[in-house]
Amino acid sequence: MELRQLRYFVEVAEREHVSEAAIELHVAQSAISRQIANLEAELGVELFEREGRNVRLTHIGKIFLTHTKTALKAIDHAKKQIDEYIDPERGSIKIGFPTSLASNLLPTVVSEFKKKYPKIGFQLRQGSYNFLIESVENREIDVAFLGPVPSEHPEIIGDILFTENFYALVPSSHPLVNQEHVNLRDLHDEDFVLFPEGYVLHQLVIDGCKQSGFTPKVSSQGEDLDAIKGLVAAGIGITLLPESAFNDLNPHYSAKVAIQNPELKRTVGIIIPRNRKLAPSEQVFYEFIKDFFSNLDRFQ
Repeated sequence: MELRQLRYFVEVAEREHVSEAAIELHVAQSAISRQIANLEAELGVELFEREGRNVRLTHIGKIFLTHTKTALKAIDHAKKQIDEYIDPERGSIKIGFPTSLASNLLPTVVSEFKKKYPKIGFQLRQGSYNFLIESVENREIDVAFLGPVPSEHPEIIGDILFTENFYALVPSSHPLVNQEHVNLRDLHDEDFVLFPEGYVLHQLVIDGCKQSGFTPKVSSQGEDLDAIKGLVAAGIGITLLPESAFNDLNPHYSAKVAIQNPELKRTVGIIIPRNRKLAPSEQVFYEFIKDFFSNLDRFQ
C-alpha cells in the first residue's frame, strides 16, 4: 500500500469521478485507475461501484475513506513536524476565526506576528462557532480564535485572552442614540435583528434577554455582521453585539449604546487540540498570542 494510492483514492472518492480526480491531481486517468485497482487487489475488496463514467463508494469503501483521511492527516502533520523541526520559523499555520473577530483582532495579531516571524505563512478560514471547534478537533485547522471560549470540551484546550462587553446597536433615528447606557430589560418592546438560530451570538443574546425577564422579538435575521448592521441602519430593528464587532461603525447610520443591569459579556480566546502536539510554527504562534494579550493587560 502506497501513499499515492491512498491520495488517489481519497480524491476519487470525494469527486466520485475518475477523470475529474485526474485533472485535479495532474495525473493520467489510466494511472489513477490502475493504482486504485492495485489498492483494491491488496485489500481484497471493492472500494467503488462503477456507474458509467462515475464511481460510487461501496459500504466498505466509505469506512476505508474515513480511516484513510485520518491517517493522511496524521502523516501530513508528522511531515510538517519534521520540516519545522529543521526550521521552526519557516512553517505554515491554518488559523480559524469567527466573523465577529475578522475586522479588528485578526489583522492586529497577524500583522504583529508577521513583524517578528516573517517567514511563517498563514491559511485563514472563517467559520461558525461549532465549525471552528470541530475543525480544530479534526485537524482541518491548527488553531482558532473563538468567543466565548469553551471550558469543558474533551478534545479542546481554550485559553481566554480577554473579556468584552456587549452593546446595543441602534439606528441613528432611534431615541436611545443620545443615551450613554440602557437597562437591558428596557429593550423588551424593541424589534431585534439577530444571527439565525444555531449561531452562538444568537444564543448569547437570547439568553441575556431571558435573564432580564423577556424573550426578544426577532423581526429579521442576517448571517454576517455586515447584513445585521445594514438592517439596523435601515431602521428594521436593533441588535446586541460584542465590542469587537464595532470597529468599523458608521455614526451617520447607527450608534452603539452601553448595556447595564445586567451587563452582557463574552470571553474571547484561542483554542488548540487537546490530544495533538502542535507543530513548531503553531506552538510559536500560540505562545506569541498568549504573550501578546498578557502584555496588553499589563499595560492597560
